[in-house]
Amino acid sequence: MKTWEEIKKVQPLASKIITNSIQKKRISHAYLIQGERGTGKKDIALLLAKVLFCKNKRDVEPCQTCNICRRIDSGNHPDVHWIQPEGQSIKIEQIKKLQEEFIYSGMESNQKVYIITGADTLTLNAANRILKFLEEPNKKTTAILLTENIQAIIPTIRSRCQLIDLQPLNPSQFQQQLMTHNISEKNAIFLSALTNNLNDALALYEDDWFAQARKIVLQLIDTYSTNSSDVYLFIHKHWIPHFKERDQQEQGLDLLLIAFKDVLYYHIGNLKSLVVFSQNDVVLERAVINFPEERLLTTLNAILKAKRKIKQNVHPTLVMEQLALHI
Repeated sequence: MKTWEEIKKVQPLASKIITNSIQKKRISHAYLIQGERGTGKKDIALLLAKVLFCKNKRDVEPCQTCNICRRIDSGNHPDVHWIQPEGQSIKIEQIKKLQEEFIYSGMESNQKVYIITGADTLTLNAANRILKFLEEPNKKTTAILLTENIQAIIPTIRSRCQLIDLQPLNPSQFQQQLMTHNISEKNAIFLSALTNNLNDALALYEDDWFAQARKIVLQLIDTYSTNSSDVYLFIHKHWIPHFKERDQQEQGLDLLLIAFKDVLYYHIGNLKSLVVFSQNDVVLERAVINFPEERLLTTLNAILKAKRKIKQNVHPTLVMEQLALHI
């Protein structure tokens, strides 16, 4: 999404709020943009940065073709600073370095912008450090914080930013978009349950690691149904070696959550909503027998708790061992 008109089609309210502030010359000193992956957070941040620097904009739209716009797109503009997690968090040393940069005037103008992706991963020390910018705003400094989890942002930061809450994308529109890339309807429904981002979905579809991850999830569920005493061994032999990185661990739990939702849908007769399984899948039929509705609700809650622990950097082996016991 390169223009506010394109943003408007997907995020009409967010587009209206920001473009109105641009027209009235009342751009906030700090924005906190919250939304799921693929809802347009980075596109909005880039557009806003271009608006602040582009000398050829027409009304609210930057020209997109000048040297300034192109450098912002490529991440090479000297007065637009990007901060993203190093490893699993944004550390205080990164914020200290950012503060040092802001001691000096902008290289090409008096305007400076910093964009923090994954703002929910700020360590407590880093979050407290960033408050200095937010509590003592410079008229020529604009902060843009991007997050998928606003609850993980400390209240003092939230209260000092203008919140832009992005809405989830329409799943059916996204599925149609995927199907134009020669993806079957069944796979399009499955991929749309995992991501709203087209590039991410296409990458998953072609990824051998992801295909194997899907098999492991189904095998784990079938192990619960056929020989639950082997689950602990299965976790250590198959799950932990395959899901090594934090994003992979989260993805595995997402797959597990979706698969168990299918079992619940089967129980309530909502067969049209099946995502991972087909109606006559023997693994699904065995899971339905072994997981009554009450046990399913407990299981879904346990998976959600496991996801939160992964985000909190609890050791993944411990998380999976605890989840295996809870299920």
